[in-house]
Amino acid sequence: MTRVAIIGAGPCGLAQLHAFASDKAADGAEMPELVCYEKQSDWGGLWNYTWRTGLDEHGEPCHGSMYRYLWSNGPKECLEFADYTFEEHFGRPIGSFPPREVLYDYIVGRATRSGIRQYIRFNHAVRNVSRSPETGRFVLSAHNHESDTTSTEEFDCVVVASGHFSTPNMPQYPGYETFGGTLMHAHDFRDAVQFADQNVMIIGSSYSAEDIASQCWKYGARSVVCSSRSGPMGFDWPDGITEKPILSHVDGRTVYFVDGTSAEIDAIVSCTGYLHHFPYMADDLRLVTTNRLASSMLYRGVVFQPDNGVMYLGMQDQWYTFNMFDVQAWYARDVILGRIELPSAEEQARSIAEEQAIEDLIEDDYGLIDYQGAYTQDLLEQSDYPDFNTPLVSAMFKDWKGHKKKSIIGYRDNGHTSPMTGIVAPAHHTDWVDAMDDSLESFLATDS
Repeated sequence: MTRVAIIGAGPCGLAQLHAFASDKAADGAEMPELVCYEKQSDWGGLWNYTWRTGLDEHGEPCHGSMYRYLWSNGPKECLEFADYTFEEHFGRPIGSFPPREVLYDYIVGRATRSGIRQYIRFNHAVRNVSRSPETGRFVLSAHNHESDTTSTEEFDCVVVASGHFSTPNMPQYPGYETFGGTLMHAHDFRDAVQFADQNVMIIGSSYSAEDIASQCWKYGARSVVCSSRSGPMGFDWPDGITEKPILSHVDGRTVYFVDGTSAEIDAIVSCTGYLHHFPYMADDLRLVTTNRLASSMLYRGVVFQPDNGVMYLGMQDQWYTFNMFDVQAWYARDVILGRIELPSAEEQARSIAEEQAIEDLIEDDYGLIDYQGAYTQDLLEQSDYPDFNTPLVSAMFKDWKGHKKKSIIGYRDNGHTSPMTGIVAPAHHTDWVDAMDDSLESFLATDS
């Protein structure tokens, strides 16, 4: 029997398990033996909230970057599972921008229904994956934190589904060693209330930067200064949030910017992205890529080009998320089962280079949305995953960008259309700026 190791039980790992459990083409054929390794005590990956930062209770680097009061920063309709709608899960339409606890409930709802928890070994941290020169199979070692023992097993294929939003990219600026306030990466940000009545600086210009800046403002920061190498985010910020060019250096609690201005700051939160980091993979099996749509070393964004026995899921910079992970998982499943014939190594390498050249010519975010939408649709058509109308999803992403430009604080108050049911999401009972409670119970309440 074919044995498949899946590393991680977050959205990507659960998608891979679900792909095998949902295999309509098997027609009675024996499913491969699946073993999913998850170093946390429960499933959900990044969507698990923990108060811990740095190291977890076992001394492992904390996987999660989730913080209290996080609400989806993109329409839920753009990530909806094609085979499990939000309406099916919650029994009625809900707003387009649910908080973390609601999305977590949705993710694990499908996983529970498909019966895949039985394949997951929780509290198992993978230590090493390599090819055995004797058997040619993959040798995987993992430490079981419950028994405090390490075991080694062999597999025919390995799916790396541990994500790439856990190892912080933390730049250093002159004078950091003198800073007397709080200095952290977004990975360790847990609660905006911590910064009430403080002057906060956010470094970065992507999703984390815009959301943590908004969160700190919402929960009472005295002021928020956003600083970025790539220039201003350009939103119509409310009073209390300003933008500056990148900082030049720090002296005590005074932060100096390259335009010669300065500000007194109590906390610096670095929203500067993450590193693709897979220390458990042998050098010849380890993905090395930057955060881009056309990942290096991955044929069709999934198959590890130097060794086709390894698949990586969700390694792209992302507009599309859960539904793209699904189509990647379906594609990986069919490669593993021999239904998809891969071209030669040379053709794979040429395809990767061609896709990266195409991406490099794209001039704006709208083009990048179309690129990833086309990629997702193309991959979808290689398997039997249900079609979910990627043109509509891409159009919603573009509408969402327009809403953010109009109001970075109010864009979550808009409703979008489910590509599966055609239902337009109702307005949430409370505007986001006034919704201080992010619990599932509060969000699903029928009135405020």
